[in-house]
Amino acid sequence: MDYSEEFFGNDNDYFLDDNEIKEKIENCKKAIADGQIYSFMETIEEVIQICVESGYVSDGLYLVNALLEVTPYNAELWQLKGIFLNDSFEFEEAYRCFNTSLSLNPNDVETLINKSHAEDNLDLDDDAISTLEKAISIDPSNEEAYFNLAVLFERAEQFPKAIELLTAAANIDKEYSEVFYELGYCYESIEDYNKSLAAYDRYLEIEPYSATGWYNRGIILIKLQNFNSAINSFELAIAIKDEFSSAHFNKGIAQANTGKLKDALSSFRRAAEIDKYDEAIFFNIGQIYEELEDIPNALKNYSMAIKLNDEYCDAYLSRGFCYDSVGKFQLALKDFNKVISLAKDSAEAWYAKADLEYSLGQLNESIASYKRALEIEPNNYDVWSKLAETYLELGNWLEGMEAFNHCIELNPADAASYYGKAKVNFILSRTQEAIDCLKHAFSLDPTIKTEFAREYPEIKSSKLFKKLLEEN
Repeated sequence: MDYSEEFFGNDNDYFLDDNEIKEKIENCKKAIADGQIYSFMETIEEVIQICVESGYVSDGLYLVNALLEVTPYNAELWQLKGIFLNDSFEFEEAYRCFNTSLSLNPNDVETLINKSHAEDNLDLDDDAISTLEKAISIDPSNEEAYFNLAVLFERAEQFPKAIELLTAAANIDKEYSEVFYELGYCYESIEDYNKSLAAYDRYLEIEPYSATGWYNRGIILIKLQNFNSAINSFELAIAIKDEFSSAHFNKGIAQANTGKLKDALSSFRRAAEIDKYDEAIFFNIGQIYEELEDIPNALKNYSMAIKLNDEYCDAYLSRGFCYDSVGKFQLALKDFNKVISLAKDSAEAWYAKADLEYSLGQLNESIASYKRALEIEPNNYDVWSKLAETYLELGNWLEGMEAFNHCIELNPADAASYYGKAKVNFILSRTQEAIDCLKHAFSLDPTIKTEFAREYPEIKSSKLFKKLLEEN
């Protein structure tokens, strides 16, 4: 049987649809079955390339195996077989094929690059790096080799080396969009946000319809606290891909940071419509409602976040503060205790619990909780200050004095702690120490004189302290 060119078709392969590709593959298979493989070898090779580019893996593997039976020393065919096997997740077989190809053509850079993919998939990281370095030594102008090597270093979080290699690739091919995308990520990872922004801007010049490019640019602008520009970037990402939940979500974050709370609420709600199972969305909706002083809706959304993730510490903590604000103290205490059970090193939860216990009149329990918070954050001024005041209410004067001393160590200009120490010294009849502390407090904050006069009218009327007040 004779085969005409029309049997295979002579259309421009770049415009083939799936049916045309399948027809070409079937025609090749028929030629092979009919023993015409030698006559149509070049055409079969072209169809194999189409299979590579179009993702017809099993068909491509069938055709390349057929050609290898008659031309077993063809290095390119062994490389193509390796590519199909890589795409089939048969990495060890792919690795062997690339080695066979290289034994026939040792300096083929394309094969070396593909071999590095197999090595990467086999977790042979050092081998993959060596293979790509060899490719670069053979062809120093191969931007793909630089790019692939950069990705390996990027994944190992060796960002300066990755940036060096990506920059080399960009210098070779200034239109290699993926290079600028990865540069944006690498610069973000080392917190060089201005260079990250420049990289994403260059990427978007090449790929202006990339939703993820505009999204990543928006994230960088948030980190640069350029919230209005971030909103614009997220809007462009959404215009390209409306169902982009993260773009709606982060648009809401940017809007919240500009005080546009109702706009932020709309953005978060749209994100929730797209992704009903993302607890962070409902948590942020709760935050907006709390800012708007709509506590019932804040509680509702914090509870939804907790329903989706029953270990969501921030949601329990925020819900606890809301319960506390509306007088539901036992529910608040339950949420704070839940946070502590999930994250025992949460100083904020222990502090919140301590404040609530204080409000409930459970002063001894409150002191224990404040001290637990200080074990986690020993330099937390606010906790030391509350602990000192609580000690004073319990009449634990010396412990209170020690807590005030810690406050002063952390904040030497803390007039309130000097005044607290003065009150303790009065109680302990340490008159001179009390006077010294008062002098210091008055010099740091003269308004404390009024507080002192109100709290100690009998002392204020004495000549000694009147003289002290006049001097200060």
